[in-house]
Amino acid sequence: MSGKHITDQQIRLFMHHRKSQTQTVAAAKAGISERSARRIDHQVHQPLKQERDWRTRKDPLAEVWDSIVLPLLESSPDLTPVGIFDHLCENHTDQFDPRARRTLERRIGSWRHLHGPAQPVMFLQTHEPGDLGIADFTWVKEPVTIAGEVLRHKLFHYRLVASGWAYAQITYGGESFSALSDGLQKAFRSSRGVPRQLRTDSLSAAYKNRQEQDDFTERFNEFCGHYGVQATRNNRGVAHENGAIESPNNHIKRQLKQALLLRGSYEFSTSEAYETFVQTVVERRNRRISTAFKAEQQNLQPLPVHDSSTYSEHTLRVSRTSTIALKRVTYTVPSRLIGSRLMVHLFDARLELWCAGVHTLTLSRIYASGQQRQRSVNYHHVIESLVKKPRAFRHAQWRDDLLPSDDYQRIWQHVDEALSADKACLYVVRLLHLAKKSDRESALGRYVLAGIDRGNLPSLLECEDRFLGLNLALPAMVIHQHALADYQALLSTGGCHE
Repeated sequence: MSGKHITDQQIRLFMHHRKSQTQTVAAAKAGISERSARRIDHQVHQPLKQERDWRTRKDPLAEVWDSIVLPLLESSPDLTPVGIFDHLCENHTDQFDPRARRTLERRIGSWRHLHGPAQPVMFLQTHEPGDLGIADFTWVKEPVTIAGEVLRHKLFHYRLVASGWAYAQITYGGESFSALSDGLQKAFRSSRGVPRQLRTDSLSAAYKNRQEQDDFTERFNEFCGHYGVQATRNNRGVAHENGAIESPNNHIKRQLKQALLLRGSYEFSTSEAYETFVQTVVERRNRRISTAFKAEQQNLQPLPVHDSSTYSEHTLRVSRTSTIALKRVTYTVPSRLIGSRLMVHLFDARLELWCAGVHTLTLSRIYASGQQRQRSVNYHHVIESLVKKPRAFRHAQWRDDLLPSDDYQRIWQHVDEALSADKACLYVVRLLHLAKKSDRESALGRYVLAGIDRGNLPSLLECEDRFLGLNLALPAMVIHQHALADYQALLSTGGCHE
């Protein structure tokens, strides 16, 4: 140990052990010699090392700090160390060595701590149970597929701030009023109560986004009045004001990603299956804060007797092509509705069609991407008319859309090559007609393809016999023969008359 400086830590360690140990043992544990230990015991040990106040090498920023860097920092507080570094490398290479970048960054950081402007302060918030609910939409970037098709979608996310209880559901379109109101209504129903205040960002579905503070859209104002909730919003372009849900947005998306990874697949057979999966992830999070949620639930406002409408209304006339057009999407409807006026209730995920005040049909909603139009074609709606003029199938604008699956696409390709033009159209159209009548679309398609693979295209009569044949099993009839004495008893009592 001779010649080595004894540190402050070693001295403190020696004195600590010296309280209960011998001088020799305490010295060994502190890593010093016994001679040094004796000096410490007699308070004649060497003085503590003094902090130096002089430089050991030349300051690499001496030529640029006062003359260049400081004026830039004082005149432009938003300049970053990287920006100043780039400026020095570009214009002052004769005075500044680029190898001093880290020194420059540390020096700027120290100067700003001592002389820089005030920094934003985070103010932690406290909310009373039942006071505030926050809602938002957030993109899901995971490559989820439904039956092989990539699903581009958002999450509607609602959160009770005091307890952290959450509700989430898939949104297939944009941030529309239908998506917002449907999500909020289901969230209120799931939590069995309504908060006193509701905060969102400046959604166009809820706000007109003018200069005035309270510029609700008429429908959102009616929705809030129905549930007795006071709506507020954070300022436009100021996301941190909605921080109580921005951070949870990221949390729930990370948990969803982890759940998908553990599942081992991003593929779902139906959208309903994926929606159930998302609900499972959210419910798992809610179970962890069940105690806090129960306490907050007691302070929520009661639900109204009736739900509010969560759809927009549209009056449309059915065209001669048996279609309606809404939001740049064309939908087929049953041909019996041609010429009628329909009241359409447009929800986030579906259309409810009403004719003469009677609910007539429910259609899955399709969203147009960009400025391109989309269509939703169901052969069930037009097949009765098409079967009367099968030649129209070949050049129909929606020919490929009328074929319900890849199996039927393959069938059409085969018969189009194997049969004459008219016979090919007749075969496919009557096959679709049979699929509708039998309600066995998938099984029929597989049966015909199996025949094609064997080199023997099933005839239409074979298909009809197989899928429309009356093979109903009659119930077994058990007839009991009565004894002659029973009939004699009826005659004697007058129970039988001519």
